[in-house]
Amino acid sequence: MPWLNLLIITVIVTGLVVGLFLFLRKSPNAEVGDQDADADHLNIESITEFVTEVTNDYVNTNLLDLGLSLEEYERRKEDLAVLNTSLNKCNSGSIEDKNYVKEFIHDILSRNYGITERNINQILPFHDEHLLTDQDKFEILLYQYKQEHGINGLSKLIETYDLARLKRVIENGQTPSYIITGEEIQEIYLQENPQLSFEDKFHIIVQRVYQRYKGFGPIDEIRDQTIDGVSGGVSGIPVNMNSVEHEIDMMNSMHERVPLAYESIWMFYRGKSVHLSFLSFGSELELRRVCQNVYKHGNPGQLSEAKAFIVNDMHDGSRVVVVRPPFAESWAFFIRKFDLPNLKIDRLLAADRVKNAHIVMQYLDFLMKGEQITAVTGEQGSGKTTLMMALVKSIYGMFPLRIQEMAFELHLRRLYPLRNILTFRETDKITGQEGMDVSKKTDGSVSIAGEVATDAVAAWIIQMAQVASRFTIFSHHAKTIRDLIESLRNSLLKTGTFSDERSAEEQVAKVINFDVHLEKEQNGTRYIERITECVLLEQDSIRFSKIADDLKENKIDHHKAIALGQLYYYETQTSKPWKANNIIEYKNGGYVPVNRPTAKKVEFMASKMTKEDAKAFLAFLDKYWGPEAA
Repeated sequence: MPWLNLLIITVIVTGLVVGLFLFLRKSPNAEVGDQDADADHLNIESITEFVTEVTNDYVNTNLLDLGLSLEEYERRKEDLAVLNTSLNKCNSGSIEDKNYVKEFIHDILSRNYGITERNINQILPFHDEHLLTDQDKFEILLYQYKQEHGINGLSKLIETYDLARLKRVIENGQTPSYIITGEEIQEIYLQENPQLSFEDKFHIIVQRVYQRYKGFGPIDEIRDQTIDGVSGGVSGIPVNMNSVEHEIDMMNSMHERVPLAYESIWMFYRGKSVHLSFLSFGSELELRRVCQNVYKHGNPGQLSEAKAFIVNDMHDGSRVVVVRPPFAESWAFFIRKFDLPNLKIDRLLAADRVKNAHIVMQYLDFLMKGEQITAVTGEQGSGKTTLMMALVKSIYGMFPLRIQEMAFELHLRRLYPLRNILTFRETDKITGQEGMDVSKKTDGSVSIAGEVATDAVAAWIIQMAQVASRFTIFSHHAKTIRDLIESLRNSLLKTGTFSDERSAEEQVAKVINFDVHLEKEQNGTRYIERITECVLLEQDSIRFSKIADDLKENKIDHHKAIALGQLYYYETQTSKPWKANNIIEYKNGGYVPVNRPTAKKVEFMASKMTKEDAKAFLAFLDKYWGPEAA
């Protein structure tokens, strides 16, 4: 029967093709492996195409057609499952899966591509530094530093050559900025003069292939290092800029080549935003590929014109924000990392270099033990999230914590896995307000808000701090305590929680106990500028009651009572119902105790602590602020 003959021929051909592929892959002495690869294929593009095809063929192989024994079938089935999992997770921030995929690529190339010591320099010109690009040289240097220093390799390279210093390079040297140039990389490469073995070169090629195939392009290895973050597409001219006149005017004013958006790679390093001007994605298509892959962890949805931004977290806890046109003028991404293993307050505050850092650290510890509603304020990148992570260590372990965030950033269960902690975040269908409403019903004692960025969340924080939890911690971008209280007051008014401005402000001042304000110097140094107590002034009703009592007891006459009443009314309309009391300030490179906390606040804090902690707290105050005045 013709159809039967055709089926037999098809099965035989398929078996021969699969058998040849397996033979070439498994046999280290295969003919292709013994011979040099075709010179036309000795380039990263061709190798990447080959790896892609072979990997796709391998994972799509139907094991039932191979006639394997049961033992071999189960082993191959398990191998395929592991590879598929790693291929899906390697570009989500999982270092383990990335390394597994790189080993698979190494195996494919070493067995089947014919790369030898004779021809490896044709792929990348390791033998001639003049032919290497700035990216080539940087990746070679980073590879060598990684061999010795691991994930601290990039930091070591930067610190060794002081690369993160202020320089006058851009705009004809008229303005300072943090930038690492190609000239600096060339000089370092010449000075280091790396000596690479064949295996070193092979690993560098495997990494280059991986980052084009499954990784994040030129930022792939940078992202894994101990830095604060990395971003792309945030400088240069957007590719879709169609105004020729605009481009001509810009070119004439710059007197130098103007980079495009896909040539934009920036690194956030120790509080500094550093431009890696020697790196580029090479094309708009590559930048888009990275943007479309970097946020995929946990399947948060599809980035589209209708949904032109996504905020998500990565496998290792990094926060990632991706934007695209028409919402943004170009494709761009922002990866923010948090150094969870080394998360300590003394590290954040550079306690080894700043005078009296132990005073501010001890006071923060007592704030948490004393159950104080605390706002952590400061600009972006000043360390608010990191400080909040560290503060949780000072909260007594018997209290359940409930956290509300826009995206998972605090990762408190990774830091404190034995505590009762549950985090909620916003989704497409669940707003932050709805999430907070649910958290009220989850037996939480301490409420933490990753960031108060909307009026609804601000109003909820005030409500929650009043009745729903023992105390609350949250972050805000306010510059001063006055800005903080007025911002929260305005949110209460906008949401309709209050209609009277003074009443709303008085309510906020009654709720907020302390403001811990972080600052960041131009050189990236982070410090706590001040710790401020919000002191609620004597309530107006109490003052008017006192006038009435004094009048009744004939301590004052009617004329005096009327005058005092008018004075108090005028003060009510023109003054604030609260005052700021700075407890600690940062001055001349160190922390200075300024004003002792109010007696009422001290008494309340001590009442919430264990006897031992309360005794230590009072002794601490007496030591640095002096005994309380009688």
